[in-house]
Amino acid sequence: MVDRYEQAHHPANQVSGLDALRFLMQEHGLQLGDMTEIGSPVTVAEVLAGARELSLRQVKQLAARFGVSPATFID
Repeated sequence: MVDRYEQAHHPANQVSGLDALRFLMQEHGLQLGDMTEIGSPVTVAEVLAGARELSLRQVKQLAARFGVSPATFID
């Protein structure tokens, strides 16, 4: 019953993996150069621009760094 109420009155917004990554970076005060799990700052910029996808290895490392599910970064 509670689940139905929350879905009707407080629906959860779907967030893309990139949006989640941007949010987590901002919340932790991280810059492109801080994201060594992804690679060089150029590679990080390409990922954030949507020009490059995260690999499974990168997703696992990001999930471990931020303490979230790997599904957070997968659309």
